[in-house]
Amino acid sequence: MAMNIKAVTACMGYQQITSLSSAASLTVPTQDKQGNLKQPTFALIIAETQNVRWRDDGVAPTASVGMVLTAGVPLQYDGDLTNIKFIEQTASAKLNISYYM
Repeated sequence: MAMNIKAVTACMGYQQITSLSSAASLTVPTQDKQGNLKQPTFALIIAETQNVRWRDDGVAPTASVGMVLTAGVPLQYDGDLTNIKFIEQTASAKLNISYYM
């Protein structure tokens, strides 16, 4: 079930990952904009230029193994943000991520 983005109360930050030739993790924010210790509960993730693969089971994805995230199609992820990893399927992939609580 997709999360309703209108139910999100606050954006906690943004990240772009441009180096995906090896498995990359997210840099999850640990503070809200006021400096309070908080953790995002959800991320909106979009592969911008090429498809990428991801896994969140503690094993790094490879260019041929993992769930495909098609370029331009958003992934609304509300699992353990510290456990998900990404890798490019084809060179020059990049990810854009927004974090929400």
